Amino acid sequence: MTGRMISSREFWTKKTLIGLGLGQFLSLLITSTGFTSSELASKNINAPTSQSFLNYVMLAIFYGSIMLYRKQALKAKWYYYILLGLVDVEANFLVVKAYQYTSITSIMLLDCWSIPSVMLLTWIFLKTKYRYKKVAGVVVCIAGLVMVVFSDVHRSDRAAGGSNPRKGDFLVIAGSTLYAVSNVSEEFLVKNADRVELMSFLGLFGAIISAIQISILERSELKSIHWSAGAALPFVGFSVAMFLFYSLVPVLLKMNGSTMLNLSLLTSDMWAVLIRIFAYHQKVDWMYFVAFAAVTLGLIIYSGGEKEEDQRRDEVADGESEQSKHFDEETGSRNLNRGTTAGSSKLGDTSKHGSTSSIWGREDVENRSLGKGTPGKLS
Repeated sequence: MTGRMISSREFWTKKTLIGLGLGQFLSLLITSTGFTSSELASKNINAPTSQSFLNYVMLAIFYGSIMLYRKQALKAKWYYYILLGLVDVEANFLVVKAYQYTSITSIMLLDCWSIPSVMLLTWIFLKTKYRYKKVAGVVVCIAGLVMVVFSDVHRSDRAAGGSNPRKGDFLVIAGSTLYAVSNVSEEFLVKNADRVELMSFLGLFGAIISAIQISILERSELKSIHWSAGAALPFVGFSVAMFLFYSLVPVLLKMNGSTMLNLSLLTSDMWAVLIRIFAYHQKVDWMYFVAFAAVTLGLIIYSGGEKEEDQRRDEVADGESEQSKHFDEETGSRNLNRGTTAGSSKLGDTSKHGSTSSIWGREDVENRSLGKGTPGKLS
C-alpha cells in the first residue's frame, strides 16, 4: 500500500493494541500509588523515600536472582545505573513529597509536564523523529487535560487539597522533569542492554541511595509513626504497585517508547475520578469524561499505524540489502574473471574470498539498517 490512507487492519495492529492495553494497566497502577500516597498523607505520615525503598529492594532481590542465575556479563557500564538510580529516587521523592502540599488531581495533571520533556530528550539523545501524526496525538492528549484544569471540580479540589499548593506544584514539575530523564535513560538501556540487568541494578542502587537518604532525612519521621494495619497496608500496597509498574515499564518502552508511556499515564487522573465515583460515590464534573475521551483519542492517534511505518523501514532496509547484494555479485564476478585469467589453481581461493566478502558485506548493511553497531547514539 503506497497511498497515505491507512486501513483499519493496518491501524489496529497487535503492537498498537498491546501498547494501549499495557499502557492503561500501568496507568491504573499509578492511580493506586496515588491513592495510597494520599492515604498516608492524610495520616500525617511524611516519609516519601521510605515508601519507595521496599520497591527497590523487591526489584533487586527478584531480578538480581535471575541475573545471578544467568551469569552473563554486563551489557552497560555499571555507573550508568548509579546515575539512573539517583535520578529515579529523587523523582519519586519529589512527587510523593508533593502529596503533603497539594491535591492528587493537581499532581496527576501537572505530571503531563513530563511529556514535552520526554519528547525533547528523545529527539536530542535518541534521535527520535516524530511525525505530524504523533505530534497531533500528543496535542489532543494534553488538550484533554487542559479541559479538566478549567472545570469546577478541579478548582474545588485544589482549594481543599493541600496546605501549600504552589510548593506542591513546583515539586511535581521538578519530579516530572526527573521522571522524563529516567524514562528516556531506561528506554535507551532496555533497547541496548537488557531488561533484567536494568531492573536488578536499578533496584540495587535505588535501594542503597534510598537507605542513605532515609538515614539522613527520615529517621525521626519513621520513629514517630504509630505502626498499625491502617499505616502498614498503604505502605505495602504502594510498594507492590510500584514493583509491578517498574517490571512492566521496560516492556512498553521497548515496544512503543517513552513518549507513549507518558501519554498513557495521563489517563491515571481519569481512572482516579472513576474510582471516586464508584467507590466513594462522589459527583464529578462532566468535563472529566470529555477529557478522558480526548486523551484516549490522542493515544490512538499517536500509537496507530505502526505497521505502515514498520513496513516503510523494512522497505528501506531491503533496498539497501538489495544494493549490497548487487554490488557483491559484481565484485564476485570481477574476482572470478581475475581467477580465470590467473589460472584454475587460484580460481577456488578467489571465489571463496569473494563469497566471504559478499556475506560480510550483506551483514554490515543489515546491521546498519537495524541500527546495530551504533551504541554511541546517546553519548
